[in-house]
This record gives sequence, structure tokens and C-alpha cells, in this order.
Amino acid sequence: MAEAARLGPSIDGPTWIMARAQTDGRGRRGRVWQSREGNLFATLVFHPFCTPQVAAQRSFVAANALFETLALYVDRSKLATKWPNDVLLNGGKIAGILLESNGNGPFVDWLSVGVGVNLIETPLAVQDAKFPPVCLLDESGAEVSASEFLVYLAGNLATQEGKLERFGFDKIRTDWLKNAAKLGETITALQGAEVIQGIFDTIDADGNLVLITAKGPRTIAAADVYF
Repeated sequence: MAEAARLGPSIDGPTWIMARAQTDGRGRRGRVWQSREGNLFATLVFHPFCTPQVAAQRSFVAANALFETLALYVDRSKLATKWPNDVLLNGGKIAGILLESNGNGPFVDWLSVGVGVNLIETPLAVQDAKFPPVCLLDESGAEVSASEFLVYLAGNLATQEGKLERFGFDKIRTDWLKNAAKLGETITALQGAEVIQGIFDTIDADGNLVLITAKGPRTIAAADVYF
């Protein structure tokens, strides 16, 4: 992500950056992303020519692409997308997504879509006990190199970008919801000090989480989700 920020202003077209090893991996809200050598740490940086609101939709674009790539190696029924930016395998976190952008006006100058995937090593430090990290090798027996995985991921992400451009976010949203963990079930969203419990109804046209609570529908733009 740091290299993407350095290159962002000068790139001519979409550019993938992959690290063989990371010493300062990070996730949402500045959290540490544990980086074990052999796993995938990659970032796509490009000029999306869109508003920050549309740029944020790339989290779901990337989640769909990660889901389809992982489904090449493991039964897709064992995979699930988790709002707002994770992919689960057998209920454990196998992949995470981080978006960073830059822009001074109404449009984003450049956007970085960072992905981390546990391919052959499970991180030792468990920061999120509700969704302990898992790796593809342990869960499926598939031994996949980061380079091979990135080839398929890049193709799938390009396909998802094409869908976004041609059909709009509604198609991305529909595909994401097909694979969403706990859709229609009761989940908990932690928003600061507030605990919000409700039935996971959908995500709206902006990608916000919609819960049906005891007080009625609640739209949530950012939160940590547990179930």
C-alpha cells in the first residue's frame, strides 16, 4: 500500500504490486494485518475517475473477485463474503481488503485496492477471536503460490470491474449478497461504543449494511460485525 501511494500519481494504467514479505501490514482502522511469508500481499493501484462514494464500492468488487478466485481451489459452499471487507472460509477469515485513495476535488485521483490472503500460513497472532484466521493449505490441502493466485485474482477483478462499468453497482451488490454470510439472520454490529443487533436484511445502493432492529430498519455505514 505504501508503494502504491508512492506510484499512484504517476502510473499510466492499472498496476499490481506484490510483496514477497511484509514488515508493516495493516488493515482497516490502522489494525495490524499479520503477514507470513508465502501468503499473498498485493495491491492494485489505478485511476478510477469517480467520486469517493463510487470508489468505496471497489471493496465489494474485490470481495467478489477474491471469492471467485478462492472457489477455484475450494468448494464454494465453504466460502462466504463478510461485510464490509472480508472473505471467510469455513467460518474463519482467509482474506481481507483495504482501500486507500487520494483526491483533492470531487473525484478520486488514484485508488489502491489492497488484498491479503492466507494461502499457506495461518497468522499466529489472533486479533479477532470471533473470526480466527485460517489458511487455504490447512483448510483444503491446496498448495498455491502467491504468484499463481494473483494471476487468477487479477483476471477475476478485471471481470468484476467490467461488470461494474457495464451494469453498475447493483450487479456487484447482487453477486455479493448471494455469497454473504448470515444474510437473513441475526448479527451484531459494533459502532464505537454502540452495540446494534438485528436481522441482516441487505446492503443498500451505497454498500451500507441494513439491519432490521427492534426499533426498525437501521442503515450502518461503518462498523465491526459479529455473529
